[in-house]
Amino acid sequence: MEFKPYYMPNSESKYLALRKSWAFCAIAIISSCATKPPLETGTFTPSELVELQRLDPTIQLDIRYATPHNFMGRPLYPQARAFLQRPAAEALAQVNADLKPLGYRLLVFDGYRPWRITKMMWDSTPPEKREFVADPRKGSRHNRGCAVDLTLCDLATGREIEMPGTYDEMSPRSYIAYAGGTAAQREARDLLRRLMETHGFTVLPAEWWHYDYKDWKSYPIQNVPFEKL
Repeated sequence: MEFKPYYMPNSESKYLALRKSWAFCAIAIISSCATKPPLETGTFTPSELVELQRLDPTIQLDIRYATPHNFMGRPLYPQARAFLQRPAAEALAQVNADLKPLGYRLLVFDGYRPWRITKMMWDSTPPEKREFVADPRKGSRHNRGCAVDLTLCDLATGREIEMPGTYDEMSPRSYIAYAGGTAAQREARDLLRRLMETHGFTVLPAEWWHYDYKDWKSYPIQNVPFEKL
């Protein structure tokens, strides 16, 4: 018997093609929404991201997300740089100046973070640990250039000062109210908090190293890569 291919009637074939087209468009729209920052409305302060070391070269950097030495285990930034909105950057420079007579200076782990990096972190973090990462559907204060991750280091040696927990540690030791660790560790953590709050920053309760600048709500979420700053 000769095999004859089956051809769908023309109208049915067009209908099926149209359904496939609709399905493809729906998938594309959902995928697009999942990879773009949340849509914000309202009036925002124009962004003026300032590179911290250009403003104050004595601020020390240890940009962990430009290395594999972070909770993701791989580099996320192409460059080891830190940026903040100008008012936040200038306030941070004042904190750094206040620390010098005490024998310390700031050691910065992270500042402005493009939104896509926040999404990568969220997607890779187990649900039970997500109190330590920002929800990309809301955006992070890092995405606005108004959050900084930092600690203290010794002014003379550049060595990091011990805190009750380590940077990006997803445990109760990261809580600002954690009562464990040594007295010296807690004293260093509290000194950092006191000076940061004096200059307009507020600590994140779950992360002793994370501080938000007071005007963070006035700046938009951004997704600009470091290479374009």
